[in-house]
Amino acid sequence: MLKKELRQLYKTRRAQIPESERLKMDDLLLIQFQALAFNHVKNLLSFWPLASQKEINTHILVDYLFFRIPDLQVCFPVLDADNSSFKAMAVDGDTDFKLNAYGIAEPVNGTEMPAEELDLVFLPLLCFDTRGYRVGYGKGYYDKFLPGCRPDLIKAGLCYFDAEPLIEDIDEFDVPLNLCITPNMIYEF
Repeated sequence: MLKKELRQLYKTRRAQIPESERLKMDDLLLIQFQALAFNHVKNLLSFWPLASQKEINTHILVDYLFFRIPDLQVCFPVLDADNSSFKAMAVDGDTDFKLNAYGIAEPVNGTEMPAEELDLVFLPLLCFDTRGYRVGYGKGYYDKFLPGCRPDLIKAGLCYFDAEPLIEDIDEFDVPLNLCITPNMIYEF
């Protein structure tokens, strides 16, 4: 299927998951996540989950990593909509957040983290395929950001659904995942 078709299909599928089921799926995804070894990770770029899009609760994954890696530095993107780009902003317990034009919480007073210093990135997605390519929301923010990162960066997708066989319209700008974590399994690419 094409990205446009998959985007619509998976937005609909995700919207139809009852809240109680979504909470269970988040817990199962956390259990899968706990099977991975991220001891070398010092700098993480996460994303703030949008309740309106019924996105995966990344906060429970970040909390788990903080428990395992007390000196973990967490970052969140701050979008520049004019350039369809973003900066990774490091945050701490005193960081304030505000909603941007898309309704995404962004740090107000964070410090920019150079892309090449990131070790792990959680990528928002609607679905992915068996080769590690993903369908996001269609703006290309992450595909523009990721080439500026180190080659050994771990690009981790988080998805409620299993892999699609093939996303047909992948192009040269699409950056594949290294792994995708679902409630049922971990895909490695």
